[in-house]
Amino acid sequence: MSKIDTIKNVLICGGGLMGSNIAFVVSSVKEYEITVYDKFPVDVEAKIRMSTKQLVEKEIVAPEELEERLSRIHFTQDIDSEGVKNADLVIEAVFEDINVKQETFALLEERCRPDCIFCTNSSVMSPSWISEKLTHRERFVGTHFWNPGHLIPLVEVVKTDATDDETAETVMDFMRKIGKSPCLCKKDVPGFIANRMQHALWREAISIVENGIASAEDVDTAVKTSFGLRLPYLPPLVNSDLVGTTLTYQIHSTVLKAIEDTHEPSPLLKEMMDEGKLGFRAEKNAEGKRVGFMEYTDEDIEKINAGLNEYLIKMLYNK
Repeated sequence: MSKIDTIKNVLICGGGLMGSNIAFVVSSVKEYEITVYDKFPVDVEAKIRMSTKQLVEKEIVAPEELEERLSRIHFTQDIDSEGVKNADLVIEAVFEDINVKQETFALLEERCRPDCIFCTNSSVMSPSWISEKLTHRERFVGTHFWNPGHLIPLVEVVKTDATDDETAETVMDFMRKIGKSPCLCKKDVPGFIANRMQHALWREAISIVENGIASAEDVDTAVKTSFGLRLPYLPPLVNSDLVGTTLTYQIHSTVLKAIEDTHEPSPLLKEMMDEGKLGFRAEKNAEGKRVGFMEYTDEDIEKINAGLNEYLIKMLYNK
């Protein structure tokens, strides 16, 4: 049985952008008091104000609501503070380093109550691995928030090899309560749910370019102007049901033989790395552009980075 009603005090470990955004999301429930712990000084309030500026400007979050929510978010550098000791649920969002994460949870287990639920926010690391040295592993679960954490609805709740059903159910209920759309990953597998599908698509996209089937530009155009448009309304398995299991089987009988199925990164990626084609992180070439699969000016990069939140807000709130 879920213990969602027993959660009142939430601890966020890590005051970076993701941790700050998670704190803002949790503050959507007025009964929650939130403590953000970081061993380094962090201006969490400033980070939240920066992240939510567009939400306030577009009247999605009223200024007075933001102030009320900020009043329930408290920052500390004291691992022995009351906000740590009294936590009912912890969400860890520290640096993506296994030693840092394990050390953080070791400190927390010494200080938090035995019934406190521990959650780790990681897109790559196994929560089973992160929790392997803990005593109460049954109350540990993965919670993968997608970036930007205050906008993307999905949180993947990942059961470890020791997570009990009550913990998983309580965390699922908690995520729904704070306005997220949680999915339960029943097995701790690399990539969890969404990244496995995302990188299966990336693998095929790269293979198409590598094998000279289409240019990088045309691959992205094909995605954006076809199934990419309808995915929010017609996701893969509903689409399969729509066309029917028989047709899906027949299509797969033909096309799967030709789809990339290598278990290693594409040689094209290694070639690109050797040539310094590192995408947005590449050094500028003679024409002042950064090269990956395509070429980008600084203005292109700024526009793409700045436009993501605008796009998400338009999709989610029609603002």
